Amino acid sequence: MSTNQNTEFTFLKHLEILRWHLVRSIIAILFGTIIAFFNKSFLFDKVIFACKENSFPTYVFLCKLSEKLCIQDMPFILMNVEMSGQFMMHILVSFAAGLILAFPYILIEIWKFISPAMYSAERYNTLVFFFSSLFLFFLGLFFGYFIIVPFSINFLSSYNISFAIENKIHFISFIKTITKIVLTTAFLFQLPVIVYFLTKFGIVTPSFLKNYRRHAFVIILILASILTPPDVFSQILIGIPIFCLYELSIFISIITKTK
Repeated sequence: MSTNQNTEFTFLKHLEILRWHLVRSIIAILFGTIIAFFNKSFLFDKVIFACKENSFPTYVFLCKLSEKLCIQDMPFILMNVEMSGQFMMHILVSFAAGLILAFPYILIEIWKFISPAMYSAERYNTLVFFFSSLFLFFLGLFFGYFIIVPFSINFLSSYNISFAIENKIHFISFIKTITKIVLTTAFLFQLPVIVYFLTKFGIVTPSFLKNYRRHAFVIILILASILTPPDVFSQILIGIPIFCLYELSIFISIITKTK
């Protein structure tokens, strides 16, 4: 067998291995989606719609800090105007929850795919970063849910251009806003891990990250404006931690490049 044939065979073999990793990851997401689907009451009443109640932990904490920070009753009513609206949102939220539940397993599948090509020391370092990825994912998830979501909902629901207008918000808009914020912050918090691997593979360098710091900040602000509600406060809330994570990524890139 020629060298080209051996290379082609190895490439196809890796594609086959990758395919099964992807298949197992998709199955894990579907399994998580099914679990979430059959826990409708908890998913919506205790998680999604909980952030519009005064008993939400963030609002309680603000009230304890100062009475001026207490959130009053949300001045809006959720409504449905589509026949299949509630069912479609049930599926969408279940899928998002399934993705969150399956994320640790997806990380394991990714590690299993790349670990055979690494030395023992590299496997250990990479394993540490995968646990860091898991931590950052859920940190971003909780940050989005407990910080950005309540402030965004309170601002957007209480904003009023005229007392002649009564807020009757389509519940699909409400759910999509929450889902988008939570998933966006969870994945944006993966920036240090992504930079680690990009540096490891020689795609980026510390000098590149430093030189294009201003450009990165502009891109982050643009992403924050696109992926979060159109209020400056929410964009600042999501922008500041991403800026900090970018600076942390530069430090990680320096250490990785040195090693």
